Amino acid sequence: MGVDARRLRFVLVEPSHPGNIGAAARAMKTMGLSRLYLVNPDNYPSAEATARASGADDVLAAATVCSTLDEALAGCNMVLGTSARPRNLEWPTLAPRECSAQVAQEQGGGGEVALLFGRERSGLTNAELERCQFRVHIPSNPDYSSLNLAAAVQILAYEMALAGSVQTPSDDVRQDDSHAEQIEVERFFEHLQEALIDIDFLDPDNPRQLMRRLRRLFVRTRLLTTEVNILRGILTAAQRQVKLVRER
Repeated sequence: MGVDARRLRFVLVEPSHPGNIGAAARAMKTMGLSRLYLVNPDNYPSAEATARASGADDVLAAATVCSTLDEALAGCNMVLGTSARPRNLEWPTLAPRECSAQVAQEQGGGGEVALLFGRERSGLTNAELERCQFRVHIPSNPDYSSLNLAAAVQILAYEMALAGSVQTPSDDVRQDDSHAEQIEVERFFEHLQEALIDIDFLDPDNPRQLMRRLRRLFVRTRLLTTEVNILRGILTAAQRQVKLVRER
């Protein structure tokens, strides 16, 4: 089972330097990848991006420019976010080679996958990483772990190419058994938070890390579309009962 380039997108979040966009496009093309998404880039299109692409102009020309992360992740069943920084609440973490194996496995079930890369200066925010099922960490010198954005793209692109050739999803994967799209899971989390506030389980003025811990729990389980629908139905029923009790 290999990685399918047709169902893999590289998403750069708010890149500030157009040269990095061009270099990322070049890195992708050398490994046979072409689906580049840019979220709110500072300066694009740019002659510098084209110059740094060094012949990968077709990847730049086909790049999808999005105003929000939701737009860039629309249709994705799995999102993996690259990050060098440890977090207070650590996220399930993969090395690049483990990442490519996870991508291939997801695509074997028909899933669309996004690899998320953060800003040059600050990387991904905690909220953005929480949109991901896994954090991808590229091992580096602990005394000098600063890795250029395009270099990170090159490493992940290489691992995707190394994982194998284009594969097609199995015909026996039923649509109702597929993993929920990322946007469906995000709406579930919004609904969950709303319901927990309604039943007085979550204090919005003092939430601590409850929602982050619940996110990590459900991210690990890889919710199916049918499971998301069931859970949201339970939440709606609970909210309805609370409303009835309060109206008495």
